[in-house]
Amino acid sequence: MFFGEFEHALDAKGRLIIPAKFRELLGDSFMITRGMDGCIFGYPAERWATLQDQLDHLSITKKDARNFTRFFYGAAAECDLDKQGRIMIPAKLRKFADLEKQCVIVGVSDRFEIWSASKWETFETSTAENFDDLAENLIDF
Repeated sequence: MFFGEFEHALDAKGRLIIPAKFRELLGDSFMITRGMDGCIFGYPAERWATLQDQLDHLSITKKDARNFTRFFYGAAAECDLDKQGRIMIPAKLRKFADLEKQCVIVGVSDRFEIWSASKWETFETSTAENFDDLAENLIDF
């Protein structure tokens, strides 16, 4: 399971260090793609395969399903860790998530997320203000 919050800097070549704690869970190869709320989602290979199976069952006759899968898969990239534990984040994904220098890598159960530090700070502040309400609204979920 992925959990925790880690800050790392994106280097000039678009490489980002993945926390050692996450590297153990990811293995040799894993996937990243556009996520929700302007971040990048990262998935271990086995979780990616499960997700792919779920998305393959969406009806191609539904416009929302077609658009979602195009957008989700269109920017997907397979990642391999280098000897320093870094990955290369493609320019398309860096642009999507507004990654420039400071990044936050957040563990979220079966995936991890990569955020620009400024977007993460905004999200965290906003969510902290509403955390009790979120919890109350999810209690019956």
